[in-house]
Amino acid sequence: MKTVSVHDAVGMVLCHDMTRIVPGESKGPAFKKGHVVCEDDISTLLEIGKEQIYVLELANGRIHENEAAARIARAAVGPGITLSDISEGRINFLAAPGLLDVNVEALNRINSIEEVVLATMHSGQQITEPKAVAGTRVVPLVIDEKKIELVEAICAEYPYVVGVRQFRHHDVGIVTTGSEVYHGRITDKFGPVIRRKFQNLGSTVIDQKYASDDPSMIRDAILASIAGGAGMVVVTGGMSVDPDDQTPTAIRATGAEVVTYGSPTFPGVMFMIAELDGVPILGLPGCVMYYRASIFDLVVPRLLAGETVTREDIVAMGHGGFCATCEVCRYPVCPFGK
Repeated sequence: MKTVSVHDAVGMVLCHDMTRIVPGESKGPAFKKGHVVCEDDISTLLEIGKEQIYVLELANGRIHENEAAARIARAAVGPGITLSDISEGRINFLAAPGLLDVNVEALNRINSIEEVVLATMHSGQQITEPKAVAGTRVVPLVIDEKKIELVEAICAEYPYVVGVRQFRHHDVGIVTTGSEVYHGRITDKFGPVIRRKFQNLGSTVIDQKYASDDPSMIRDAILASIAGGAGMVVVTGGMSVDPDDQTPTAIRATGAEVVTYGSPTFPGVMFMIAELDGVPILGLPGCVMYYRASIFDLVVPRLLAGETVTREDIVAMGHGGFCATCEVCRYPVCPFGK
């Protein structure tokens, strides 16, 4: 840091804010710390009484925080992400709707470089409306350029560090089970919940069929839904261990390969996922109807983003799969499923 005449400060970096006061009108920074002085700034600096200022001179091999942040962001950005304007040395990553995809290995390597910061939300979080999901900056006002070059080299080893996997549109079939609904004794309340959830994820429910607790009727409804063009089928109800809950039996009877029956998640234990000729079939327990966040919200966005959900993936959900049942649910900005 040194004191220089404003006439000699072009290209140098301000070490502190410069305040402009207009009596009776305003008071605020004319220039902020970190601003790089240009020729047009000289007259303004003189107007606010600054003939000499404290600056940092950028030596060879040193770069300003703004340039550093911009280079980190450009190196790390992936599909579905746009970059914000820089503010106070920081750039945010703005995500389009989809499934947030963070390369955690690359992220950790980047943050292991002293004075470099890249922070993200949890990978796998569903994004239903545009929002900021990550941010980057460096700690000092100026930084050794070699550190930024190392960040760029790390990023070049991966397709991207922070990206979004867009949700693919699916035509979805619903099979609603239960004699009480089938015979019209009660109104189905599960279907509207499922329709709304899929709509928020960019997919469409094209058909809803009703079946009693007869497993053959449920099986035929599933197969008819697939024959009618459904690229995913969800079966609601009948997933418990009660003798008249026959949905798991019916799903198996379609010939589908069962990935799992049961999930280490609360809510969502009595969940089944199977696949028949590339079409996912999901057996949804009643909790999906009542809870804002459940096993549905941990699995379905991943399927819509093109992932294959395995038994190992389901097992791994045990760590973080216990919902805290907060008084006000803020999912997905919460620990559930993380």
